[in-house]
Amino acid sequence: MQPGPTPGRARRAARRAKRRRWPGFALLGALIFAALGAAAVSLESLGVTPRLLAPYLERRASGHNALIEGTAALASRWLLWADRGQLLPRAAYPSWAGARAEADAPAAPPGRGRAVLVATAADALAAFARAEAGDTITFLPGTYRFSGHALDLARAGRADAPIVVRAERLGQVVLEFELLEGFHVTAPHWLIENLVIQGACRSHDGCEHAFHVVGAAQHVEIRNNVVRDFHAHVKINGAGGRFPDGGRIAFNTLVNGAPRRTDAPVTPIDLVAASGWTIEGNLIADFVKAGGDRTSYGAFAKGGGSGNRLIGNVVLCEHRLRGAPGRRIGLSFGGGGSDPRLCRDRRCVVEHDDGLIANNLIASCSDEGIYLNRAARSALLHNTVLDTAGVVVRFHESAAHAAGNLIDGALRSRDGGTLDADDNRTQWLAASFVGLHPVRRLFADADELDLRWAGTPPRRAAAGEPATDLCGAPRAAPSAYGAFEDYRRCVERADAAQR
Repeated sequence: MQPGPTPGRARRAARRAKRRRWPGFALLGALIFAALGAAAVSLESLGVTPRLLAPYLERRASGHNALIEGTAALASRWLLWADRGQLLPRAAYPSWAGARAEADAPAAPPGRGRAVLVATAADALAAFARAEAGDTITFLPGTYRFSGHALDLARAGRADAPIVVRAERLGQVVLEFELLEGFHVTAPHWLIENLVIQGACRSHDGCEHAFHVVGAAQHVEIRNNVVRDFHAHVKINGAGGRFPDGGRIAFNTLVNGAPRRTDAPVTPIDLVAASGWTIEGNLIADFVKAGGDRTSYGAFAKGGGSGNRLIGNVVLCEHRLRGAPGRRIGLSFGGGGSDPRLCRDRRCVVEHDDGLIANNLIASCSDEGIYLNRAARSALLHNTVLDTAGVVVRFHESAAHAAGNLIDGALRSRDGGTLDADDNRTQWLAASFVGLHPVRRLFADADELDLRWAGTPPRRAAAGEPATDLCGAPRAAPSAYGAFEDYRRCVERADAAQR
């Protein structure tokens, strides 16, 4: 009988076996690390974000056995949580963004035309039909309901004497539209301000537009209104070879209270083939499309127009309506493309040319925050983009200069797009797969839109352009990345106005 090993001999044998296993463990670890590194590089180059990968996995698993579908569902939930956190509804919109009751300054110079007071819906229709350049048509306080035909604004104002439709103060007048189109503007130089406009249709497809600005309706201004529950709150397009250029949409609140049950386009500002519009200072939120392709945009300009400017807007793709299926994109030049017959040149050689997207806050989008589709000579300056799939410049016709942007995600080009990226702050995309979001941590509470700096603001090497931030504060030199030099200025300005 052979004697057994002594305890000392057994320990030495175990140590030798362990040493032999270490090279195997090291090799396996190196292989895993290399695989993860390759996956991260691949994800970064392809621009695949967790929020885009999650629905793809569920679609691919659909129709397979229960184990595959269940595994895909678990992976999808993990990816969305890592990228977006808890998708809980928010209670209130930022008080400092969009329309405000204190914006009650007279709209037109005194003495330019008649002062017309209206007390009923019939009075309003008569005033619109008889309007002359310089008229100021003021709704007396109350609620007015319109049904049947659109409100035709077909009489022309002048540059020095626009026709004004207004309430004295926001909140005094509510217009309920049980109409496919509300204000149908076909003549130049109209200004509409201080109105609350509510879509009041039995079905969502009954209320498409609160404003339809078309054809010869140049230099139309839509200012300081609250507009709720439409597919495209403001629709702008050409007609008969004429285009409604040179308009302005400023300091409005454009929102929906529920997902739109429709196959039609859902885009609060839907601009096709017009040029020279300024879209600034608006709150655009909760534009969820529940039918069709489930794809919607906050605002776009497409159809071969040029020189449109999207400045200082707050775009919250999902705020009260969070987590619904579908794709929601913040701001875009080019949108999803155009029918060439509707384009300014009848060809759409490019969807948009010479556009500016600057000083905007874009947040909580299930897809891209900014999307350029065949958009030539675009400038993307000092935008703050949070909780989105990032910024994309797409197709050979697109060329963009991007500077000073603060992006919680990637800034990239694809399908031949040209991107001149000059000193932007972004993050490594792969970090979002494990729940790391260093850009969000720059703020006190990005999820709740408390955008005070959590520490020292990240600053560029040079001064920023434009010279003021989203809140109107002058930019320091060197300037902070993104839309805010000092977010507190927005809050303080809103609080002072309410006192």
